[in-house]
Amino acid sequence: MDEYEKERRKQIEEAVVETYKQEEEMMILVFAQWCANHGLDPEEMYRQAYPDQQSNERLQQVLQLVVPKEEAGEIPDDTMLGVLSMFGNEDLAMVVSEAIAARK
Repeated sequence: MDEYEKERRKQIEEAVVETYKQEEEMMILVFAQWCANHGLDPEEMYRQAYPDQQSNERLQQVLQLVVPKEEAGEIPDDTMLGVLSMFGNEDLAMVVSEAIAARK
């Protein structure tokens, strides 16, 4: 593999990582907005799912983008669970499922 191929591979890897970070941030925003839409505290739900973690800095940053429930679009429960599952957040999906069950 020559230098050009190595550099090209490195650029592709960096682009994949950046895309994943952007998609993960969107997942966090969807989660935070879903919580706001249902009167739930996203930080508390996150703590329930991941009690060993102090806090999630990215969640705190994204909370600034959450809009009031009246201004937000509907986020179906199935969509929320699917997004969490897609990113491997099974523990958080369990906490969300419990909140859904408690609401019904």
